[in-house]
This record gives sequence, structure tokens and C-alpha cells, in this order.
Amino acid sequence: MAKSNKRKSSGHVRRGVGIGLLAFVIALLVTYPSQEAMKGLPLYVAIPILLLIILTGVIFDIFGIAVAVADEAPFHALAAKKIPGAKQALHLVRRADRVSSFSNDVIGDVAGTIAGAAGLAIVFRLQSYLQADSDRFLSIIVVAIIAGITVGGKATGKGLAINYSHNIVLFAGKILYWIEKLFRYEFFKNNGKTKKR
Repeated sequence: MAKSNKRKSSGHVRRGVGIGLLAFVIALLVTYPSQEAMKGLPLYVAIPILLLIILTGVIFDIFGIAVAVADEAPFHALAAKKIPGAKQALHLVRRADRVSSFSNDVIGDVAGTIAGAAGLAIVFRLQSYLQADSDRFLSIIVVAIIAGITVGGKATGKGLAINYSHNIVLFAGKILYWIEKLFRYEFFKNNGKTKKR
């Protein structure tokens, strides 16, 4: 029993380190290029893109929570009825810890990092439009707006994720189902079964 718990805890540590490294690499590869790209865009294009980045982080945060709180039972019944996406949704719930970590800790947090970088690029654009000598005040305002929208969106999304977890996970399952049909690729080849030790 003790060995089993020790093995599980070491597995969680390895997974946590792996998720951290993945987030680091993605942020490293994406942040600077996105910031440079945003600098060259007019404000009427840069601001909607920034909002889209924030929305992406909020959506994945909602999905990560929904997967973590959803139960398997409803999806068993739907999968038995051959409802499109039910089987995929069941696999997502069976891998809730990994799916939730990837959605919340990788996509969600990296989106927040990119949003901050994009916000700084928008500050540069605003500075040139307003012909301001210092961007300190603009930086504070833009960062505060990004934080407010992100935190507010995630706070609202948590309630939705908890109350409509099965609908959200089934919707994600249907997306995976149609992707599998379109590209003839199966995401979950081992049927979500965990190996016995």
C-alpha cells in the first residue's frame, strides 16, 4: 500500500514537472513572436486578437474545471446509445487529471502570458498614437484591464463549469468526434483503460 502511494505521488511529481516544462517551452517559443507581431498591427486588429487570446484562456479554464468535476456515469449511458462524442467525452473524464492540467496549467496560463505580452505591444501602439513620452501609465492601465477581464471571465466560467460540466464535456467530446471523423485519427486508442499494477 505504501509503495503504491509512493509510486502515485512520484508519478504526480513527474507529471507536474513535465507540465511545467511544456508551459515554459510554449511560452518561450510563442511570447516574443506574438509580441513582435502585435506591434505591427493596427489597434483595431490588435485589440480583438488580444480579446481572443484572453477568451481562449478562459474557455480552456472552464473546460479543465468541467472535466475535473464531471462523472463518468452519464457518458456510459450516452456511449451505449451511440451518441456522437459520448465515447470521447468518457475518455476525457477518465483522464481528468491530465486533461485538466493541460487545459488549466498549460493552455490557460500560457494564454495569460501571451495576453500580457500582447498588451505591452498594444501599449507601444497607443504610445505612438497618443505621442506620449512615457508608457508607464498606459502599461499599468492595459495590464489592469487584461487582469480584470481574465479574472472576471474565469470567475464567471467556474460557476458555468461546475453547473454544466456534463454539457461542456459532451460538447468537447463531439468536437473530438468530428475531428476523428474528418482526419480519420483516433485520439484514445487504448479505450481509456488504466493498466493494473
